Amino acid sequence: MKLMRLTTTFALALFLILNSYAFAETRITYKSAKTSSSYYQMAVQIAEAIKAGTNGDIIATVEESQGSVQNVKEVLVRTGNYVFTTPPALIKLAQTSKGKFEADNPEKYLNVRSLFPIPSLTMHFVVRTDSGIKSFSELADKNILIGKGSFGAREAAKYFELFGLEGKIKLANAELGSAVQALKNRQIDGFATSGSYPAPNVVEAAAGIGINLLSLSDEQVKLTKRTRLLIPAGTYPGVDYPVTTTSLPVVAYATTEMADDTAYQLTKAFWEQKEKMAQSNAWWGGVSTDMLSNIYGKLHPGALRYYQEKGVEIPEAIR
Repeated sequence: MKLMRLTTTFALALFLILNSYAFAETRITYKSAKTSSSYYQMAVQIAEAIKAGTNGDIIATVEESQGSVQNVKEVLVRTGNYVFTTPPALIKLAQTSKGKFEADNPEKYLNVRSLFPIPSLTMHFVVRTDSGIKSFSELADKNILIGKGSFGAREAAKYFELFGLEGKIKLANAELGSAVQALKNRQIDGFATSGSYPAPNVVEAAAGIGINLLSLSDEQVKLTKRTRLLIPAGTYPGVDYPVTTTSLPVVAYATTEMADDTAYQLTKAFWEQKEKMAQSNAWWGGVSTDMLSNIYGKLHPGALRYYQEKGVEIPEAIR
């Protein structure tokens, strides 16, 4: 009987300990991108940073996504601690029932709140050094690979049209994944790609063969209607000059269903772990609180509290 009471007491104590742990732990879902993309890799890093930054109090489960539109649309059916990434422009479309959100009830979209920026989709126009190409005008009659179906492919095609190059460039009929090898084999003169900088395929190209990156003029940037971005000199081997290009900001969002304290801890953990993440992946080095100006939509009150504590200048539109 004594042994039975001891066993029962031990079992009860163990249950209380485990139950207390489960209660203390907050779980979130982090909806990101395709597993093959750099943004999925970023999501995994953020999940690890959140766990480390909160001493395990918050655990993020990363989910694959087919794209930003899906991430936003899932706001309609998700509950609780749902975190997702998307360009801010899609939040604006969703909240105003435009584009691919035209048929949706915008009421739930109005509950979306921003947390922090992540590396932007950055356009890169890469050419071989020995091609002699130094400007967009010199792309005429050259073999350029832009791929198919991606954001980068659509942007590149749009820019060529805007810059008066439509029909003048020989577009290679190949997938972007073969761009680096085709460049090394001199089958193409250059390629266009989008991704957070430093982009792995551009690093590989720079290491394998000399490259130049084309800069956009201020007028060209205005024509694109995208956000101006400066890739610092030395970001890529052999590219010892700053490169003016365009970017599409990307932001981590939650909804009003997330508790203020959870949003505060998430935001705090992200910024406190950012430098450590940058030691493993340089693209985090380009993220700063200055990028809050690219956000569309109000900050989550918990995130706002963190930025105010740190004395960060916050645009009035997102307060």
